[in-house]
Amino acid sequence: MWDSSVLFDHWDRYIQGFGQTVLASLLALIGSLIIGTIIAILRISPYRWLNVFGAAYVEFLRNIPLLVVVFFFFLGLPSLGIPLDGFSSGTIGLMVYTSSFIAEAIRAGIQAVPKGQTEAARSSGLSYVQSMWHVVLPQAVKVVLPAVGNQMINLVKNSAILGVVAGLDLMYYADLISSDTFLPIPVYTFVALFYLVLTVPLSMAVHYMERRFARSNA
Repeated sequence: MWDSSVLFDHWDRYIQGFGQTVLASLLALIGSLIIGTIIAILRISPYRWLNVFGAAYVEFLRNIPLLVVVFFFFLGLPSLGIPLDGFSSGTIGLMVYTSSFIAEAIRAGIQAVPKGQTEAARSSGLSYVQSMWHVVLPQAVKVVLPAVGNQMINLVKNSAILGVVAGLDLMYYADLISSDTFLPIPVYTFVALFYLVLTVPLSMAVHYMERRFARSNA
């Protein structure tokens, strides 16, 4: 049964959940980009133990479900005396999980930059980290943008996991509204529209940046 009044009758819940989804996605995105970049640099580090740590981090997180990661922070850490609420545990889990995919994308972009660039930077007196930050990463951005952009979109969609741990996001409030109204079809249809409000502009922005980089290369 379709009833459009669901949106207006529960507008405050939708908006509150939407705001929490945006906040969680933004925090997880910033954190995953920072962690992913660090792990990518470790993965190609000339120091073997750093390389092994980076590879283990990526392979472990990429091969387990997101839900397990979130439950580790939501249920596992409190058992060790580190309590986290649903929003914090969901956001941190999402950030850590996504960082492994972003790390692989950035690693591939770094390796696409000619090795001579790194060698020239090192020979000019820059440290390994400085050469990465000032010389290699700026060139790798153009290569990794499509892959990282897709991971950003996936992150926004994956933020629905917060609803499982009472993260007060869109899915959490949608479940409440659905249980109150017994109208799941309109309730979750409007939720899908709210997610499109986030993902469609992000997708368009990624395509726009791709075209700009393509023109600059030409």
